[in-house]
Amino acid sequence: MSKYTPNGLLIKQIHDCLEKKSNNALRSRDLTMMQVSVLLELQTAPEKRLSMKELERHFQIAQSTVAGIISRLEQKGFVEALGDATDKRIKLVHITTAGENCCKDAEGLMDEAEETMHRGFSKEDRDTLNALLAKVLENLQ
Repeated sequence: MSKYTPNGLLIKQIHDCLEKKSNNALRSRDLTMMQVSVLLELQTAPEKRLSMKELERHFQIAQSTVAGIISRLEQKGFVEALGDATDKRIKLVHITTAGENCCKDAEGLMDEAEETMHRGFSKEDRDTLNALLAKVLENLQ
């Protein structure tokens, strides 16, 4: 009989493994999974821009962490950070064309990771897993 592993630990181990594999795949492009996640979020945002505060809330990370991510993405030419025209206290982050092109490349890597993760799963299994994980997240928020 196999030993029971708590679901929370399994989720953490899965996340850590995905992050490690993703970061290794992205290293040759001088990117991290978190940087790509920010780019993908910006790409789907209205007008392809979000405030730093919105990014903090979405990713549940500190302001200083968002600032560091955005600074590195700016250096690479993937985003522009500008003051809001109506409120200079608000800093808006806008994805550039280079950032959008980067997203296209990264989506392929993410699709590969998803396929690897779901190897041996039926469509119904994938849908069930997704629904259960969404419910877990909902319960925790």
